[in-house]
Amino acid sequence: MDTVIVWFRRDLRLADNPALAAAMAAGARVIPVWIDTREDEGDWPPGAAAQWWLHHSLAALQAALAALGSQLVIRGGPALRALEALVEHTGATGVYWNRLYEPASVARDTAVKEALRARGVTAESFQASLLVEPWRVATGEGKPYRVFSPFWRNARRQVAPRPPQAPPKSLEAPQAWPESLALEALGLLPRLNWADDFGEHWTPGETGAHAALERFLDGPLGDYAQARELPAVAGSSRLSPHLHFGELSPDQVWSVVASRQPAAGEDAEHYLRELGWREFAHHVLYHFPETPREPLQPHFAAFPWRSNHQGLLLAWQRGQTGLPIVDAGMRQLWQTGWMHNRVRMIVASLLVKNIRAPWQKGAAWFWDTLLDADLASNTLGWQWAAGCGADAAPYFRIFNPVRQGEKFDPEGSYVRRWVPELAELPAKWIHQPWAAPQTALEQAGITLDETYPRPVVDLAESRKAALAALESLNQARRTARQS
Repeated sequence: MDTVIVWFRRDLRLADNPALAAAMAAGARVIPVWIDTREDEGDWPPGAAAQWWLHHSLAALQAALAALGSQLVIRGGPALRALEALVEHTGATGVYWNRLYEPASVARDTAVKEALRARGVTAESFQASLLVEPWRVATGEGKPYRVFSPFWRNARRQVAPRPPQAPPKSLEAPQAWPESLALEALGLLPRLNWADDFGEHWTPGETGAHAALERFLDGPLGDYAQARELPAVAGSSRLSPHLHFGELSPDQVWSVVASRQPAAGEDAEHYLRELGWREFAHHVLYHFPETPREPLQPHFAAFPWRSNHQGLLLAWQRGQTGLPIVDAGMRQLWQTGWMHNRVRMIVASLLVKNIRAPWQKGAAWFWDTLLDADLASNTLGWQWAAGCGADAAPYFRIFNPVRQGEKFDPEGSYVRRWVPELAELPAKWIHQPWAAPQTALEQAGITLDETYPRPVVDLAESRKAALAALESLNQARRTARQS
């Protein structure tokens, strides 16, 4: 009986895992392997929050494999060196994995496949983390899409999720197991205790992912289109970390949500469209691999960002901007590793437009603090907020955090939870405490600039400055075209 290696990456599940299914179909002994490839991932190894999730997801995978009489072999990178050593040691005749689509991963996997095949080893990769692979969707001119709606109309016609595969009941073990690192040796958990509360909000691993999916189906899905906009309400799916680490496949999620459409109607369709945005993000990153660092619209590279933004950036990171819904979001992010999507747009708008700090600074902070930090989605989101990417909001669209708070958190419940120093303030003033009468502040126990800061920017003046910066960019562009 042959021995084959299944190289786990961000597909940390046993059910609906095409690479694992292919290995089992080959009738071979299976060696599950995970390799620490942080040094292979260029400028974008997992951030600190994502490493916390990865540690616990790997622990869950270890336990699931042990229940099948198998185990997870952990090795240090780089990937090619680790795989070649394992092939040499075990006599494996094949290596199977599921595809990733980030630029560094594509380059690395191409090199691995070529090198293994040159050694006479079967090397096969499979589609497992997207519904439609990026190269399968193109405009009538054969070009990649830059706008979501036509992309999704095209991609939706190609979406034909395969029936999700059941998990294996057992795995044929090799005659002898190769050596493995201990999970703790990877040093994935943060040294400081800032992530200690994450476990109160999340259960990484395949079992936790399916529990989260069931909670979504039984609750938020039924009012998804409306409730997802309200940060104080548990109205979103909260599946993004599970999808990012592959504890759920998009086929699994699509299949079960689509099956609820007769009852859930437009709410189910709205959620499927959100899965479409995930597909679009990967489409854009695959075809425009420079976008994590550079704007998709090249002229935007000359935008006149504020030069003295460091202090304002720090206030934003710490949730001390004096703008309650922004501070609530930034504190929710720090304490839970996640932020409500509506609030992500509000905090991003403040940073890139009112503070006028480069969008890359916000993207880097999210990359390090989000449990669901995904290079494609993070890049698309920040370039959207900055007005310089695919299907981006126009730069002159500037969210007013006061109006946004009043609209989407009218009673201030979200702010009261995450900014407790404002908890006693009446709803009329909760989103603009600096405008509250002194008596209201005193009754709420608030002293501005002592217990809670005044706004770090004047919203009206900073909006004017942002629009002036945009006009200077456009004027320079017009002059360049005329010369």
